[in-house]
Amino acid sequence: MTDLNAILTPGMLVRHPERPDWGTGQVQSNIGGRITVNFREEGKVVIDGSRIELLPVFDGGN
Repeated sequence: MTDLNAILTPGMLVRHPERPDWGTGQVQSNIGGRITVNFREEGKVVIDGSRIELLPVFDGGN
């Protein structure tokens, strides 16, 4: 697995690869591999970056 999570910074938009129903999320923090994301349809979730590789969204999430 490549570590795309390492480039995630607050404000970036992402999607969870296994939970498309959560919609686009905005990264709140990325500290020590724990990534806090506020998803449009799920709310705030803390992701273990060593287990899940989030997918950056570059088109505004539409």
